[in-house]
Amino acid sequence: MDMRQREHIEAVVAATTRADALGPARTHDGIIQSSWRRCVHQYGLDPSRMQEARILPQTRLREHQQRIDDFARIARHGLETLYEQVAGMGYVVLLTDALGVTVDYIGDANTDSALRHAGLYLGAEWSEAGAGTCAVGTALTTGQALTVHQIDHFDATHIPLTCTAAPLYDSRGALSAILDISALVSPQARDSQNLALQLVRIYAGHIENANFLRTHRQDWILKLNTSPEFVDVNPEYLIALDASGRIVGHNRRAHAMLAAEIGRPIAPGEAAASLLGVPFDTLFDARIEELGRFVYSRPSELRAVPLAKSGALLYLSVMPPAPCVTPATNAASPRSVEVPAPLAALCGGDAALTRQLERAAKLVDSPINLLVNGETGSGKEFFAKALHRASARRAGPFVAVNCAAIPETLIESELFGHLPNSFSGAGARPKRGLIQEADGGTLFLDEIGDMPRELQSRLLRVLAEGEVLAIGASRPVSVNVRVISATHHSLDALMQDGRFREDLYYRLNGARFTLPPLRERSDLDWLVDKFLEGALTLSAAARERLHRHAWPGNLRELCNVLRYARAVCANGSIDVDDLPEGFGGAPAQVEPPRVVIENFDPHRLPPEGMLLMQYLRAASWNLSAVARQIGVSRMTLYRRMARHGIKSPNQRDANGH
Repeated sequence: MDMRQREHIEAVVAATTRADALGPARTHDGIIQSSWRRCVHQYGLDPSRMQEARILPQTRLREHQQRIDDFARIARHGLETLYEQVAGMGYVVLLTDALGVTVDYIGDANTDSALRHAGLYLGAEWSEAGAGTCAVGTALTTGQALTVHQIDHFDATHIPLTCTAAPLYDSRGALSAILDISALVSPQARDSQNLALQLVRIYAGHIENANFLRTHRQDWILKLNTSPEFVDVNPEYLIALDASGRIVGHNRRAHAMLAAEIGRPIAPGEAAASLLGVPFDTLFDARIEELGRFVYSRPSELRAVPLAKSGALLYLSVMPPAPCVTPATNAASPRSVEVPAPLAALCGGDAALTRQLERAAKLVDSPINLLVNGETGSGKEFFAKALHRASARRAGPFVAVNCAAIPETLIESELFGHLPNSFSGAGARPKRGLIQEADGGTLFLDEIGDMPRELQSRLLRVLAEGEVLAIGASRPVSVNVRVISATHHSLDALMQDGRFREDLYYRLNGARFTLPPLRERSDLDWLVDKFLEGALTLSAAARERLHRHAWPGNLRELCNVLRYARAVCANGSIDVDDLPEGFGGAPAQVEPPRVVIENFDPHRLPPEGMLLMQYLRAASWNLSAVARQIGVSRMTLYRRMARHGIKSPNQRDANGH
């Protein structure tokens, strides 16, 4: 403990135990003083006890991320754009959930260790009750945007930091998340963070508005501004109406403005439900039937609407509800999503794979990166190629890289390229790397879990900046690639072992797909017939032998078996004797009967154990289905069950209990 920390602890103790005491150089800031008192008198925190940052384990972090997944996906572009504004000044950008847990962040990969130690990292918990006065926790408590600068922090561990945060509200006025920018070091003057506070407020508004527009696509959306020139491009106020003309949503600024208009002003952090259900014509001097006058096609200066009570003029732009698209269906197999032909060609009706393909169909032209899990040979590259062919990038190249097949000494030059004579053996000619070769198309990184850790930071920079720097080059080259990664490893386990970077994982895992192994697919006959293309017939005995096989090699093994059978069969018919020697000798393992456990009390389990129990019960203890659903192997699932003392009712001890 250094002298500055000792002095800070003494000041906090004095400020929270003596009514006449004033905080160090913060006598004007009642928010900080009130927070310090809450920390001592409400949360029972000891200012003399300095605590290390609390980082949640991966399983707990994923639970928090899943709860806020849709909102975080919308917010991601706002985080990236904000980081572009502040990256050169040493800031990290954080997004936390409503409990103060960091679910997304962007920072300099070169300072990972220092950021993690300070708690400016994924999984860090920044509630006021846990971490004391801090920007995230105090913004959550007060509902206000604020800066907590150096000695404003309660815990002396945090006084080198400067942190600025703003709350993010949903369209019903509930506080959903916190946007924060923080730095490890900064000027001592608190005023140095004024620009940071303005930026966080601006981007918090952008994120809230983006979430609003997505949430209310099926409602009437009213965009309002005091200026006709900006009403269409940068509305101050957003309101959503249902078909009857009643308010079903609003952004925070609209709530504050309209609440004051009807005499219901709100305090910071107050719930905003008071406007929900209020009719349009109660607030504005216009009828709901007149909304057609305010569509975008009319000049903006002709779209003025007065407020009903004050008469103040606002300019209005109306967006009607998006038309409902009826998905294409057929009588035999109704689908909720129209699956493009390249993806549909991968499946013959297996339910688990169909669900994955329908999810993929929604993301074919999304800019987010995708992660594909599946056993070796389960068709991960076929899946990636089909996504590419179904997307708008199909005219561009599809470049596949097997990270496990390239020698470790060559993988850097293969991926990033090199200039002439830039290293021993480089040669006299420059070489374009595979990342640059994929420009305008799709880069498929197979077995991403085998990429050397020292190269992972370089790949992270490519994904973050859209630039690639060849070996020996001084200037990066811009690239536009969509990355699809695949692995049969558990990246969670690799991260826990320190062999895979967490920040890279969350860059790659924009959406995760898990391909079922062949032994669990219900469309084996369709796959066999598709491969044989009607040129050969298959005897009933041979088909039965194929069904009995466990298929450890999945689709790759199936192709090899049928290719062999085609080569050796006679008279255009494949029989048992035409299958490879020793093939199909052991029957496939049959899934045990599904039953639901009784008399089990999940309340004794920790939260991650309770969540796992919910998955298991919902799947009637089908362990294979649960493993696919949560994206882990069966062995990993077994280990998690054992850790929490969870036993399947299908398992009995020697006494039958």
